[in-house]
Amino acid sequence: MSSDSIKMSVQSLKDAFPELPHPVTPFGGRVLVQVRRLAQKSAGGLILIENTRDTAKWNTQTAKLVALGPLAFKNRNDGEAWPEGIWAKVGDYVRIPRWDGDRIEVFIEGEQDPVIFVTLNDAQLIGRVNGDPLAQLIYEL
Repeated sequence: MSSDSIKMSVQSLKDAFPELPHPVTPFGGRVLVQVRRLAQKSAGGLILIENTRDTAKWNTQTAKLVALGPLAFKNRNDGEAWPEGIWAKVGDYVRIPRWDGDRIEVFIEGEQDPVIFVTLNDAQLIGRVNGDPLAQLIYEL
């Protein structure tokens, strides 16, 4: 499946972003996001092999903003809000850089693939997802 897109078959946002306790609380201007969870099968019903799921795991850039540090979207010197305002709030779906941030894998009992959380600086968020976050494709390289 190299250089092909993978349309993940996730039934709901709850499956893609399961409710879990936050593994860390972000400090300063950092934010915590939960990366879109991978499906075990393609949209066509094919079971994805481990190598394909691993590649997709690192290429997934859609995440749910789950926590903000106390200085997120604020001037680090005086704590005042940025003139641009808050770019995203907890609960928003955002795009994140592929290789940045501190990644944490949290395993759910009885499940093969972990839930991934990433801590990033607030300015590293690429943008807010408009529309259905599950409609986006994940690309292999």
